[in-house]
Amino acid sequence: MSKVLDNLKYAESHEWVRVDGNTAVIGITDYAQESLGSIVYVDLGAVGDRVEQFGEFGAVESVKAASDLIAPVTGKIIAINEEVVDNPELVNEDAYENWLIKVELEDTGELDKLLDAAAYRELLG
Repeated sequence: MSKVLDNLKYAESHEWVRVDGNTAVIGITDYAQESLGSIVYVDLGAVGDRVEQFGEFGAVESVKAASDLIAPVTGKIIAINEEVVDNPELVNEDAYENWLIKVELEDTGELDKLLDAAAYRELLG
């Protein structure tokens, strides 16, 4: 069974978000990395890019599939996890520790459109 952390919000597209003040830390879920298999490439856009809630902000590729990354919130990218770009397999090792981007959160109300841990567990069945 995939790990789901209680302190995060989740998008139905299997991204997670942790809010720290005005910063949203975003990654993919344990379920997503398990489904993809061995991740070999991560494309995350650039610092300064604006992302829209439920809009594409990058892609992740594995040996078996490529998948778009969908932003759980709207804002400006303020950090990219270069370590994950250089070593994509880190996401397979710990999908929650190895975040992808940090976004300056524009509207905390958007978090209400996301799933809590219980609802995400239900989505996974």
